[in-house]
Amino acid sequence: MTEMASKYNLGFFPTPLHELKTLSTLYDNYTIYIKRDDQTGLATGGNKTRKLEYLLQEALHQGCDAIITAGAQQSNHCRQTAAACAIANLECHLMLGGTRPDQFDGNLLLSSILGATIHFTGDNRKGEDIISLKKQLEQQGKKPYIIPYGGSNSIGAMGFVHAIKELKAQLSSQQVQIDYIFFASSSGGMQAGVTMGCEIYDLNTTLIPINIDKDETHGTALEQVVLDIIREGSKTLPINRSYTIDDIPLNKEYDEAGYGVFTHQENKAITTLAQKEGILLDPVYTGRAFYGMIDHLEKKKIPVNSKVLFWHTGGFPAIFKFTEALSPQTKAAYE
Repeated sequence: MTEMASKYNLGFFPTPLHELKTLSTLYDNYTIYIKRDDQTGLATGGNKTRKLEYLLQEALHQGCDAIITAGAQQSNHCRQTAAACAIANLECHLMLGGTRPDQFDGNLLLSSILGATIHFTGDNRKGEDIISLKKQLEQQGKKPYIIPYGGSNSIGAMGFVHAIKELKAQLSSQQVQIDYIFFASSSGGMQAGVTMGCEIYDLNTTLIPINIDKDETHGTALEQVVLDIIREGSKTLPINRSYTIDDIPLNKEYDEAGYGVFTHQENKAITTLAQKEGILLDPVYTGRAFYGMIDHLEKKKIPVNSKVLFWHTGGFPAIFKFTEALSPQTKAAYE
């Protein structure tokens, strides 16, 4: 599949790009912009919409009638996959880590409302059990299509190759040159697609992906996952550069608490952006990544007078899973 391959339209693009004027005043050595992939429009939005447009097109091209994917119970990817399947009239199976809770909330509730069949998989939240479910569905006469954890493979990454083309056009229109791009990196597809897109469309900027999850995926480190996707994508895309593991940046300064653990970092990030710009982050991905960015600005880890971009990848519904941590009664404990 190439960058120009057809896709199944699911979102509203381009997503907004604008300056965070209050924050740029607060951190007055920097000019801060935001790319609003929380506004893609698919069941409250999120960056996974970009991947799913290519992945669902491939599933339909193969004549599949069911989708299987996996994630945590508050997975934004799974929620958007459920919505995409509803639009495309495909059966949706979500394999979610943990045990069935007494009450659904956040993304889990939305995935259920959107019609997904949910399978709880205990300690396995990254698709370890997908093949067994695929065999079961095939025995029932279904033709399932597997979307990997996070939608992260060379097909899904095409969504972010195209996103860089979109971003470059917006930057050109606004006459802005971005020096650094901060974003959450967890399953690798976005980072791989952005990296390839910057190479193809000659976007001269420095990527600072903030690591979200310390756990490996099927025994493979995230940097290797990103590299593997880039190498696979390079087979069909006009990329002349040969990438190595040393070319894959990943900032691990903020992941010590582990995946999905709410700390003072996420609390500060969510509160800051909400109260200064009226924009909501989520407690797992964007909260951690945004904290990484403002920590860089406060400690001047990047040159002053830089123009920086935060790529908002969505995740708003997960806030409602963390109501206790974010409520006024307990919030002070995280400050």
